[in-house]
Amino acid sequence: MAGFKTHITVSTTLGAAYGVAGWYYFDVPEVIPTCILSAGLCSVSGMLPDIDSDSGVPFRESMAFAAAVIPMLMMDRFQAMGWSHETMALVGGLIYVFIRFGVARFLRKYTVHRGMFHSIPAAIIASQVAFLVCSCEDLSLRYYKAGAVFLGFMSHLLLDEIWSLQMVRGQLKAKKSFGTAVKLWGRRSLWANISTYAKLIMLTYVVVRDPVWMGTLDPHEHEVHHIANQQTDDVLEEVQVWR
Repeated sequence: MAGFKTHITVSTTLGAAYGVAGWYYFDVPEVIPTCILSAGLCSVSGMLPDIDSDSGVPFRESMAFAAAVIPMLMMDRFQAMGWSHETMALVGGLIYVFIRFGVARFLRKYTVHRGMFHSIPAAIIASQVAFLVCSCEDLSLRYYKAGAVFLGFMSHLLLDEIWSLQMVRGQLKAKKSFGTAVKLWGRRSLWANISTYAKLIMLTYVVVRDPVWMGTLDPHEHEVHHIANQQTDDVLEEVQVWR
């Protein structure tokens, strides 16, 4: 599989290109900090799938970065709740401790390398979390930042699959690890698959409704989200019937 330096180099390069593309697309000076932030999110997201390795640079740096940055990204959401600066500082500190020690300990205990963290559903979940964390009034900028996380995450999975191929006597052959990164369903644990898709359905439900709760939904976008809400409800009803 590709090494840490390869992953971070590729995701950083993609992040830089993504930031420049966003600057050209939005074409207003005010979005420059957002484009730079998105480039950074894409770069760091190139390490995310390897947080299931329980140790090493990707795990350590990802946990430290998430613990420090997530509280800051949630400031708009805290302000929308009408919290005081003291309350925001307190909650931010609690989030830092929870991620740095609670989430990190949970991942060390319950994840296995090349499990469902190396999957397309996991990439979608990571981008959904980014969408919810990076709250702001402009919905398109939230999608843009979430897209940066998805791009960086997928770059890692694709590189792992490319490194699972090798030339043997002039022929391209696949290693045993081929197909364990870019996947929709894992082979090791049924429970890991069920848990991943349960989180995906739950977060999809929250993401679809979050702009309405936050009061940031543009009137022209209301109809689109109304249709998405109906489709989400239909999926949840089908899941209940299946159970």
